[in-house]
Amino acid sequence: MNKIKKAVLPVAGLGTRFLPASKATPKEMLPIIDKPLVQYAV
Repeated sequence: MNKIKKAVLPVAGLGTRFLPASKATPKEMLPIIDKPLVQYAV
């Protein structure tokens, strides 16, 4: 299995494509499986 070396995080802008999920939670904090998106990059 290869390690992931690069990632694209959709964290800029208003998040209108993620509505209604991004209405209450910022995009970078939306859960992916069990953790917030930004936690995978950190």
